[in-house]
Amino acid sequence: MFFLETAISIFIGAFVLTYLTIPKIISVVEFKRLMDDPNKRSSHKSRTPTLGGVAFFYTLIFALFFIRGRDIFDEGFYIIPGLTILFIVGLKDDLVVISPGAKLIAQLFAVIFILANPSFTIHSLNGFLNINEIPYYLYLIIGGFMMLTIINSYNLIDGIDGLASVVGIVILVIYTTIFYLTEEYFFALLSITLNASLMAFLGFNLSSDKKIFMGDTGSLIVGFIISILTLKFLALRPTAYTELPFLLENAPLIAISILIVPLFDTARVFAIRIANKKGPFSPDRNHTHHVLIDYWGLTHKQASFIIGCFNLLFVMLFIVLGSTAKNLGMVIMLVSVVIILGYIFFKYNYNFATLKQKILLKRRVDKLKSRVEDSNIKRKKKSKKRIDDVNQEDIVNRANGHSVSETIEGEDENLNRKNP
Repeated sequence: MFFLETAISIFIGAFVLTYLTIPKIISVVEFKRLMDDPNKRSSHKSRTPTLGGVAFFYTLIFALFFIRGRDIFDEGFYIIPGLTILFIVGLKDDLVVISPGAKLIAQLFAVIFILANPSFTIHSLNGFLNINEIPYYLYLIIGGFMMLTIINSYNLIDGIDGLASVVGIVILVIYTTIFYLTEEYFFALLSITLNASLMAFLGFNLSSDKKIFMGDTGSLIVGFIISILTLKFLALRPTAYTELPFLLENAPLIAISILIVPLFDTARVFAIRIANKKGPFSPDRNHTHHVLIDYWGLTHKQASFIIGCFNLLFVMLFIVLGSTAKNLGMVIMLVSVVIILGYIFFKYNYNFATLKQKILLKRRVDKLKSRVEDSNIKRKKKSKKRIDDVNQEDIVNRANGHSVSETIEGEDENLNRKNP
């Protein structure tokens, strides 16, 4: 079967399977009362079904069965064990909660299966920052760190309705295009499968009466697949890049631009937590999407749509620039954009109305402080003057042979004589 027919069949099958089975998952979760209870950090107000990622898992397993034979190095057999590990860990975390350390160890085992496949080996950075051939052990370090970072970064952005799905859809559309142009059809079909599942899931995630969260079960699986696609993108043979609209040496920067939303949010949140002397995985509401909701007053849908559009436009900008610009200039631009975004979300994370109220409140507080300080200064001056007067009077009385106490006693005796 040709790629187009297979792609259409896979997309329709994955979408229908996810769309029809999610209501069943919601019914089971509600019957067993496996709901996500809101807390002080939650963006939702009522108990909501979770485990939406279960649909992603079996949809991907079915798809890997039907697209077998297109993976030249049997990548599907290496992906399934990693998917299964993260599915079990995510399911357990959604039900009983496990420590970040335990999740990290499980992710490491899942990543090892992928790194062991020769299809994902990065042999060269193709001139990026004048780096070409890299040794195998360095590939293992870079590839392992990169995959763990992407998995956890995607997991962290799943904080409001629609965001993880919208960002995932944008990323997967881009990777589908890349792998289609480079004739890596297995990975293009893998992207299409997960994209169809996310599109079907998005409708339920944004629904008011049939809402469901993907949970860690879903975010770990989606992050894992995205990390695999990113690793494969960087491991493409140099001749494959001739079909892509950017220079070969700019491929790492294009990968970063594709993942700019989860990577920037994770770096920002980790920096804030470490600055506050907290663990990098300690939960809070300092994420970029929380800033848009809490301080800019946007709804979940608005925030998700804005972030998704930003991700898409950012990638398009870097692809256009990457077609002609050298990687050093691209690096400078990327760093500049990150600094500007960091400054905006660190300093100006308020809308204009709230900022105006904050300025007025600060002025009132400053006036009140100045009044209190003035009154304290006046009180101190009065008390000092009183002490000085008493000391002066005491000195005069002592010079006359009387103390202050004697003078007071004499005045009391005179009063008693006048008022017998």
